Amino acid sequence: MTSTRPFVTWSDPALERELLSQVSLDVPWSIVEQFSRLVRLSGSPDERRAVEILMEHLRSWGVPHTLYEPVCFISIPLEATLRSLEPGGKAYRAKTVSMSVSTGGEEITGELVYVPGAGGTQAGDVFSAGVDLGGRDVRGKIVLTEGMASPGKVNDVMNAGALAGIFINPGTYIHEGICTTIWGAPDLDSMKRQPSIPVLAVNNPDGQELIALAERGGQVALSTRLDTGWRPIPVLVAEIPGRLVPEEFVLLHGHLDSWHVGIGDNATGDATMLELTRVFWQHRDRLARSLRIAWWSGHSHGRYAGSTWYADTFGLELARNCVAQINCDSPGCRWADTYNELTAMSETEPFVDAVIRETTGIVPEPERPPRAGDYSFNQIGITSFYMLSSTMSEEARRERGYYPVGGCGANIQWHTEDDTLEIADRDNLLRDMRMYAASLLRVLNAPIHPFDWTRTTGEFRRTLDRYQAATGDAFSFSPAFEAVDALERALERLYSAVPACAPDSPQARRINAVQRRLARILVPVNYSRMAPFWHDPALNVPPLPDLAPALAMPGAKDDPHRRGILVAHLTRGQNRLLWALEQARELVEAVLG
Repeated sequence: MTSTRPFVTWSDPALERELLSQVSLDVPWSIVEQFSRLVRLSGSPDERRAVEILMEHLRSWGVPHTLYEPVCFISIPLEATLRSLEPGGKAYRAKTVSMSVSTGGEEITGELVYVPGAGGTQAGDVFSAGVDLGGRDVRGKIVLTEGMASPGKVNDVMNAGALAGIFINPGTYIHEGICTTIWGAPDLDSMKRQPSIPVLAVNNPDGQELIALAERGGQVALSTRLDTGWRPIPVLVAEIPGRLVPEEFVLLHGHLDSWHVGIGDNATGDATMLELTRVFWQHRDRLARSLRIAWWSGHSHGRYAGSTWYADTFGLELARNCVAQINCDSPGCRWADTYNELTAMSETEPFVDAVIRETTGIVPEPERPPRAGDYSFNQIGITSFYMLSSTMSEEARRERGYYPVGGCGANIQWHTEDDTLEIADRDNLLRDMRMYAASLLRVLNAPIHPFDWTRTTGEFRRTLDRYQAATGDAFSFSPAFEAVDALERALERLYSAVPACAPDSPQARRINAVQRRLARILVPVNYSRMAPFWHDPALNVPPLPDLAPALAMPGAKDDPHRRGILVAHLTRGQNRLLWALEQARELVEAVLG
C-alpha cells in the first residue's frame, strides 16, 4: 500500500537516523532477563518488583512519572481438578481461567456433552470466536468443546444453561486465559455478564479421551479455586513533554502483568517501552508533541483493568488531546519475520505501511483491530495502531505445526509456563524497537497528524457494499452511501489544500483539531455499540456494528416478524451512521471556509 499524500508519509530523515541509531539492547535486554525471574500476576509482589525496576531507570534518567494504584477487579486462578466418574476413572490435568466461578475446591459432577468447536485461523479468533451449539439442549450438563476458554465461547456455553465448560486447547499445552466478557471493572450494566459457571481448560490429547468419554455418556467431577476480588494494582505512567504543542500527546502503552514469567507476552514489550522512553527523553527538546508511556497491570487477570481504569479516569483529557494510541505487545520474539498480524485502523494504514517498509524492509499486512489488546479507547474515539507486533509467517508456523495464539510472535508457548527467555530474540527485538521509535517520532513531529480519513470512508463503502448485498431489496443503504461520498469529497478538498507548516502554526492547529475530532466521530461508529466513555463487551465488534445485522437478512426472508425487526434495527443504525457522517462533513467544510 502506498500513499501520495505528503502529510501522511512525512518524516525527518536526519533526526530519525540519529534517534534510531541510539536505540540499544543494553537496557531492554537487562529488563527481559530480570523479568524472566518474576511471575508478574496482577497486584503481586513480583509485579511490584517489576515496577520498581522500571522506576529505578526512570528516576536515574530524570523522566517525570507517576505510579497510580487503582483498586480493580482481579481474578487469579489457583487450582483446578478434573476426573472421570467411570470405574477406575482417570484424573486429568486441567487449569481454570481468570473470572471463572470458583467452587472453592468442592467438586461438582455432571454428564459430559461434547459440542464440536473450532479455534479459528488467526490470532484475533483466539479472543472472539464463539461456540455453535446447534440448538442442542445442554442445560445442567458439562459442555466439552475445542478452542481456548475465550469470552465468546464461555459466554455461549454459559448462556445455554450449561453447568460448566471444559475447553480443549489445540496442542499439548494448556494455555492460561480469562473468560469474562466484562471489559475492565464491572458496572451496574455489565455486572450481569459476570461468568456464572466453572470453566476449565485441558490439552488436546486429554481432550480426545474426554470426547470419547462424552460419546459413551460418561460423567465427570471437577473443581476450581480462584482468588477473585477488588485489589490495588500498579499503573505506571511516564511523560515526556513536547516543545511546540505539549497539550497534544501520543499514548504508547502495554501490559506489565503476565502469565508465569511471560517473556514474549509481554516482558519484551515492557523493555521496548522503557528503551523508547530513554531515547525520546534524550531527544525531548526536538519533539513537537508530548509522549505518554503507560505500563498497565490487570491485562491478563482483569480483562484490561488497568487501561480501562485509565480510560475512565482520564477520559476527558484523552478525548481532548490524544492524537493516537499505540499498543506494544509481544515485540522481539524468535522467528518473527513478518508484520502480518499487527493491527491498524484504516486511517493509519498508509502511515503504518510507509514506516514499516522504510525501517524494516518488510511489507506489512495490517488487520482490523479485534476487541482485545488494551484497546480501551475505542468508545472515546482514539485513532489506534499496533496490537501485537512482528510474527512468524504462515509458512513458518505450518512447518512447526503451530496453531493460532494471541501473542509471543506466534510461538505457541504463549500464556504457558514455557514463555521463557528463549522466546525472546535480540535481533528481532532491536528491529522492532526501531520500528516503534520511527512510528512514534513521525506522529509526534508530523506537522499534520498523518492519518488519511479517506481510507476510512473507503472502508465504510466496502462494508456497506457487503451489507447491501445481504439485504437486497429488503433495506436500502443509499442514504449512507451518499453521506460517505459527501464526506469523502470534503476530505479530498481538505487534504489537497494541506499547507507546508509547523506543528504549532495556526493552520496546523486548525487542521489537526479536525483530524482528532474526526477520530472522535468516526472511530466509535465503526468500533463501538456503546455511548462515549462506556465499554463494549470483550466480544467481536464487526465493522459499522449497528449495521452488521444486515448479514442476517437472507435468513429472515420467509419470516415477516424477524424481517421487520431487522429493518427497524437497521433504520436506527443507519441514522446513527448518517448523523456521524454529517457531523464529520460539516466539521471538514467549516475549516475549508
